[in-house]
Amino acid sequence: MSDASERNYRSQSEPIYRELHDTEQFAELRRRYRSFVLPWTAAFLVWYLSYVVLSNWGGDFMNTKVVGNINLLLLFGLLQFVTTFGIAFLYARHSRTHLDPLARDLEQRFHEGTRR
Repeated sequence: MSDASERNYRSQSEPIYRELHDTEQFAELRRRYRSFVLPWTAAFLVWYLSYVVLSNWGGDFMNTKVVGNINLLLLFGLLQFVTTFGIAFLYARHSRTHLDPLARDLEQRFHEGTRR
């Protein structure tokens, strides 16, 4: 069964799916999720693509020595890892404080709705 047909099957077999989807809380959960994910994804992609572009076409700049044998290319490459883990940490904190409370409430309403 495809994802679309399974969603259609669930929405027809369990009216609670449609009820929860139409709530203000679900809309708020999606808004909060998107307001974090979209800007951070765009920022990371710009940062990553800048690194790739500079690595390919900014060789003189990227070969600039920072300390000893450490140049900007190595430093920017290591910063890719730092930013990846930093964004993951920020997402976990955002999720815990802004998404999880709404999701728990919706989950509780789902369980209550399926027991009817």
